[in-house]
Amino acid sequence: MTIQMKTVFAVPMHCEGCTDDIKGALQPVDGVNNIKFDLENQLVYIEGSAPPSTIVNAIQGTGRDAIVRGSGEPNSSAVSILETFEPDKIGSPVRGLARLVKVSSTNTLVDLTLSGLRPLGTYYASIRTAGDISRGALSTGSPYKCLGPIDVDKEGSGQTFLIKDNLPIYEVIGRSLVVGQDKDCVRMFESDVVGVIARSAGVWQNEKTVCSCSGKTVWEERKDARSKGIA
Repeated sequence: MTIQMKTVFAVPMHCEGCTDDIKGALQPVDGVNNIKFDLENQLVYIEGSAPPSTIVNAIQGTGRDAIVRGSGEPNSSAVSILETFEPDKIGSPVRGLARLVKVSSTNTLVDLTLSGLRPLGTYYASIRTAGDISRGALSTGSPYKCLGPIDVDKEGSGQTFLIKDNLPIYEVIGRSLVVGQDKDCVRMFESDVVGVIARSAGVWQNEKTVCSCSGKTVWEERKDARSKGIA
């Protein structure tokens, strides 16, 4: 199956040397088919099938950070920040990030990154019928769609890319995404991590560099996010 999507990233760049470094890091990445740079606005546009998190990791390998500013066409992408609701949590409750991007007329890419979980285990992601996370996973309702497994390493981190059919973005906005250890996606536990699925900007829809709510630049916002464990 061939999938294609467009994603735009904010990346600190000052000259053609910067763009050459980034291009050199991205060209070996499987699924990166086309790269365009907007040096003035410090944006990188990428077309292909590589998941956004893979591209971020490649760009970070050059010593620069990267922020996803939009994926896919308008109204075709979503995001969910996953948090723990365990009462004995230490530090930030954030445990992962999920990006959902429509990549064909029938398929959606689920790009899932986890951290801070119990090490050396297999977790299972699912979308639930309800978006109520007031009691963590226990209040999210019945399974809407089981997504698949994700293995966690000895550091409690994991990453996976799943292609799911019959998963329209418009049908999952406002629902919740749960990552737990029941492979049948039926039983929910207090230790599961969960987040509400929210609409995300498409390419060309989010080029602002200062947040209108906080007045912070995207890089200040990025620093705050990383301190909370958001990749």
